[in-house]
Amino acid sequence: MKDAITKTTKWVKAQLENEGTGHDWDHIRRVTRQAEEIAEIEGADRHIVTLAALLHDLIDDKVVTSEEEGLARVNEWLAQLALPAGAQAHIIEIITTMSFKGGNNKPMSTLEGQVVQDADRLDALGAIGIARTFLYAGSKGQPMYDPAVRVRENMTAEQYRHGKSSAVHHFYEKLLKLKSLMNTNEAKRRAERRHAFMEQFLEQFYQEWG
Repeated sequence: MKDAITKTTKWVKAQLENEGTGHDWDHIRRVTRQAEEIAEIEGADRHIVTLAALLHDLIDDKVVTSEEEGLARVNEWLAQLALPAGAQAHIIEIITTMSFKGGNNKPMSTLEGQVVQDADRLDALGAIGIARTFLYAGSKGQPMYDPAVRVRENMTAEQYRHGKSSAVHHFYEKLLKLKSLMNTNEAKRRAERRHAFMEQFLEQFYQEWG
């Protein structure tokens, strides 16, 4: 599995080096590191966790033109790695289940999936999460903030991805919900400080907005 991880690391990095929405190689690197740390603490299969963390954004429609094409490419990549029986199916299950999608996705069914999902969500919190939120909003032509737009409560995946919003609205539509959605005890612990930092940021933001 070590050889598969080395090859996959190079393959993913080559594809995401010029990504400009906050789902770049550095995001993958951070998520993979945190996922490996949490896997060690929670007792998850580190090899499955690492491969799923490396590959998780290559089927995301925020990154690729087509989820179906992305999934086909990832399946093709995994098939030639000669992984242990069941590993490919496990990894695919994780990366097809973990996206937030307005809160409409099904729960993660394995500990490895929970670990990767938690690591990805942790990277959406705290100082890094704030920076990524404004980077993504700018890449999609969304405003920093629009007080005239209401925060969306219940959304379909389509509405979540393409409806009218702003960077600040994203805090209420997703980011501030993530602390309570963490799966593992270690991720819940890590989320506390990052969540508090975002609340402090919003308080300062509104003071300066006027």
